[in-house]
Amino acid sequence: MKIFNFHLMPYADADLASIDRNGGAWITYSNSHYDPKKGAELYHRYLDEMEYADRLGFDGVVLNEHHQTAYGLMPAPGILAGALARSVKRAKIAILGRALPLLNNPLTVAEEYAMLDNLTRGRFIAGFVRGIGAEYHSMGINPAESQERFAEAHDLIIRAWTEPGPFRYEGKHYHFNYVNPWPRPYQSPHPPVWVPSQGSSSTIKWTAQMRYTYCQTLSPIATVANFFQMYREEADKAGYQSSPDQLAWSNSIYIGETDAKAMKEAKPHLEALMNQFLKMPTEMLLPPGYTNIDSLLRIRAAKVTGKVQSAEDLVAAGVVIVGSPNTVREKLAAYQDLAGFNTSLTKTQFGTLPAEMTRVNQAAVAEEIIPYFRDRLPQASQSVAAAD
Repeated sequence: MKIFNFHLMPYADADLASIDRNGGAWITYSNSHYDPKKGAELYHRYLDEMEYADRLGFDGVVLNEHHQTAYGLMPAPGILAGALARSVKRAKIAILGRALPLLNNPLTVAEEYAMLDNLTRGRFIAGFVRGIGAEYHSMGINPAESQERFAEAHDLIIRAWTEPGPFRYEGKHYHFNYVNPWPRPYQSPHPPVWVPSQGSSSTIKWTAQMRYTYCQTLSPIATVANFFQMYREEADKAGYQSSPDQLAWSNSIYIGETDAKAMKEAKPHLEALMNQFLKMPTEMLLPPGYTNIDSLLRIRAAKVTGKVQSAEDLVAAGVVIVGSPNTVREKLAAYQDLAGFNTSLTKTQFGTLPAEMTRVNQAAVAEEIIPYFRDRLPQASQSVAAAD
């Protein structure tokens, strides 16, 4: 299994009571609560943590994109990826990912990603996402156009990477007299493409058809297993057998000396993530037109947002893994077998978790988890049987 260190870069100094009064940390939570001096320190701290993950032996470091929220301070992840491109010496660098439907010019992502691929000499992973519903409120984009804008932007970027320019492009949403980006990607024909999703059936189907890696966002492990089985079935329909390497699970892990001590230490910070930073009304998460009714109902039932949950509930549901090294190893192995994935996108920092605790947790994952899973593959018989 490959284990990546996924960082959300939250505004960890947020006043949780003020988030509660606002009803969530997204869109309407005033930026008057942001202290630039504290924010600057957090950016440097978080970049230090990702560089530390590289030195510890994580297979990659992961950034993402969100707008107008204390949940994550990465409206422009390419800036942070550029800062890491030379300081992260060995690990891959992934952006999971740029929200393509929010763009008025997808060629900027083609250029940005190609630069990062060159700077890392081919260690870059290109993530494309539709963006969660809240992004459409914050950026003023019609969510009903989400899927077609995503598909058109994606197709244009791939053409820009693989088709010699200049050429003319005329689409429904994008129009260019000249498509001829410099530089070209370092990897041939282009960087690997990963697609995170909340579980939209159309996204799962499209990702499988394109043979891209599918990344399931924060959900109970039984739900993750079902979504990954959907991917495998769609791959079968597309005429090939998918690999566990095409499935990645986003999770949080915290390791302590004992199960009880780990829970005591992680509990307030996990609950801050789930009950304050992730909280938003359903109409923000899933605005009308964003996805079809079947997917909307399935995603809403599976999501962990919108309701108060204890850390104990999250552990019991397999949303996060908390415990002693042995407990974490046992659970991660069981979850790998159940869902059939071979990449773990692990958040070692979450919510308000302080710097020192984060570093200790990173080191524990590197020492106690990564070596055990280095050559471990999911047990196919168990994963298939569990999904039937």
